[in-house]
Formats: sequence, structure tokens, C-alpha cells
Amino acid sequence: MGLFNGSFNKGSVLFLVITVVTAAVVSMATVTFAMGDKPPASASKVSFSSTPVAVPTQPQIKAFAKVANPEIPPLAPLGAPPIPADNPMSDAKVALGKLLYFDPRLGGDASISCATCHEPDQGWSFSEGISRGYPGTVHWRGSQPVLNAAYYSKLFAVGSTPSLESQAPSAARGGVAGNGENDIMEARLRLIPDYVNRFNDVFGEPWPTINNAWKAIAAFERTLVQRDTPLDKYLLGDKTALDEQQLRGKVLYEGKARCILCHNGAFTTNEKYYNIGVPRATRWEEDGLAQITFRFEQYAKGTTEEMYRTIKDDAGLYYRNKNKWSMGKFRVPSLRYTKYTAPFMRQGQFYTLEEVIDFYDRGGFDEEGRTTSFPETKTPLIQKLNLSDEEKEDLLTFIEALSGDEVLMDKPKLPPYRALFTEAELQTTQAEK
Repeated sequence: MGLFNGSFNKGSVLFLVITVVTAAVVSMATVTFAMGDKPPASASKVSFSSTPVAVPTQPQIKAFAKVANPEIPPLAPLGAPPIPADNPMSDAKVALGKLLYFDPRLGGDASISCATCHEPDQGWSFSEGISRGYPGTVHWRGSQPVLNAAYYSKLFAVGSTPSLESQAPSAARGGVAGNGENDIMEARLRLIPDYVNRFNDVFGEPWPTINNAWKAIAAFERTLVQRDTPLDKYLLGDKTALDEQQLRGKVLYEGKARCILCHNGAFTTNEKYYNIGVPRATRWEEDGLAQITFRFEQYAKGTTEEMYRTIKDDAGLYYRNKNKWSMGKFRVPSLRYTKYTAPFMRQGQFYTLEEVIDFYDRGGFDEEGRTTSFPETKTPLIQKLNLSDEEKEDLLTFIEALSGDEVLMDKPKLPPYRALFTEAELQTTQAEK
């Protein structure tokens, strides 16, 4: 039942206060539910092949944006990334990690490196909706930016790994990503004299080990941060860092546009999981190889036979917890550095930030009126914003102020394998035959 149903006595100040306070309390409960708590029983009735439909919004959500909420951290300057106690930083470790990040020998057929899908000149990600796959395959989600990834408490679109140290092998060994095997990758490292020396200097081990390779890559990735954006400078006291249009956009971001509800704090994300209404990727409807990968992922993630045969969209957090109320939910990404990371959303459903803003302005629908395949779990936080064209432009300029200069890096020269035999030995052997 809506909070504002029935008559309203404009002369009753007491009634107004009670209504607003009640709306705020109920709205907080709604936010908690959207962050992953178990919903009412009706929300468990999710069809695997649902037809996207509009989801009614709740009146109390409007009050939520107007009531101060101490649980929503304000925007803040970005500090240094956390460093785990079991993987301290050093210049030598970072230098080793940089080489390994660009080295395709940490993969299945020695053709795929971290940089293959997370390229510096493509926003430290990949500029197509679905990422490159292992040769002969395609991936099924877009590449997430490595830059600033050190600030996430969990990695990947549904938080499936807890650290950069565990993210690297998940990608390098993934069936449609690196497809590597630990023993093969480790053996290759041991055949490269420069790596043998570097691993000995950094880790004190006589031979490279694969687990320390991941630690070195993680250390390098923790140097890929950007803390000098126009917003950071403004929040640190330089009031000239944002112009008037960007400041108007900041007001919208923190108010009418409702971005702050999820994209908050220094890293501009609460790292919670929501279904915001993104429609399914059209590539699965026309690309047979992409469809094969999609079905493979359903099998690999332990779906039921019914779901395997009927689902037509990425179920997101459901694959981790197998709760139907998690269908279509994904982690809120940071908005930092998004000026360089197009396309957007999990399979690149939107090519520009303008399209993303329009999607939110429509209440979670694309320009063709499509929304999520799992409307039962779509968060009520998403509603029509009724932004004017000028407001959209103001908001865009502020979001772009969350990015500084583009961070580029040349590929380093990789060390060669040691020679297993000399040319003279080869000629002698051939002559003996």
C-alpha cells in the first residue's frame, strides 16, 4: 500500500512530519532489500525467459532522495589504495609485475596476456561490448578496467574474487579467457633467465613460482590509480578545478539524478548489487559463437537443466548464490575513469555516457523500450528522472570530471627464453642424422 494514498490535510504539520519520517524509514528498508537481502516471497517467482515489462515505482522512493541519509557516504578525494600485508610493495616487484602483465606466456597458447583484454589505450579495458576470448572463442562479458581496480574489495562483475592476487589467475586460467595451466605457465617462466633472476631478487626463491607471479602482477596493478581528477582537486580545496556547469552537474548527481544513492564515497561505488534494468545483449541473438559461450557459462556455473535450456540473459549474482531474487543483479561499478572506458554495462549495451544517462532518465529502459529480462528483481531505486537536455549535459560534464588525463603506457620489451642448445649443437645433431 502506498504511503501517500488517501486524503492529505495541508494544514496538518504533524501529519507531514510523520509522513516524511515514515517514508524515509520504509525507503531505507527498500534500499536494504535492493542491496541483496531476501525479498518477499513473490520476488522468488522469477522466470528464466521473462518478457521485460515495466516495474511500478514506489512513492516513498521519492522521499528517500530528499531525506538526509547517514549511510550514504559523500563524495571524497581518493586516497592511496590498500596494500595487503602478505604482498608488500617494492619497486622490483612492480617492475616484474609490469613485465608479466604484458607477457602472453602466462596463458594457454602463449598468445593472451592481461593486456590483451585490458589495454592501456582502451581505458585499461577493451573497447568492444564483449571482450576478446581465447583463440577460437569469444568471451561473454565486457572487460572491466584495471585502472583503479585496486580499490575494489571484490573483483569481477559479481564480486567472485576477493583480491587482485586471486583475480589474475581466475582470468589467466579461465576457459574463454587465458585458458592457461599452472604447470605449463610456471615452466615457461623457469626457461627465461631474466625472470629466474628477478623472482630470486624479489621473492628469494630459486625458481619462479606461479603464485608469486600473480602477486607481482597485483603489485603492478596497485600502481595503476588516478587520484588527481578535477573532482579530487576540487574536494582538496582547489575551487577552480570545477567550472560552473560541472558544479551544476554535481548538484544533480547528489540530488535529482540520484547517482549518489549508489555511486557514493571516494571510489564512487557502494559495491552493492542491483538489477538496474539493463536489457540483454543483442549479440547473443545473432552471433553463434557468442551463444555457444553463453551456454557454456550456464553449464560451468552450475545452473539447473531447465535454466540451461531456457535462459536468454546473464543472471549475474544468481550464479554465485543461486538465490532467484539475485537474478540480474550486478555490482555497482566506480564511475572514475569512465571517460575512457566505453562501451558501458556488462556486455557494452551502451556506447556513450550520453546513452547511459538517457537510460537512467527513462527509468531503466533503452531507446527501444527494452529493460531487464528479470523485471521481478529490478530495484525500485531506478525511476524516471525527467531531466532536461541542459541538465543531462551538466550531469555529463560532472561525470567526466571524475576522470583525469588518460593514463597510457608503452608495452615493455619482454625477456627471451634461454637457448636450449647452440646453433653448433643443432648442426651437429642434424649432421649425425
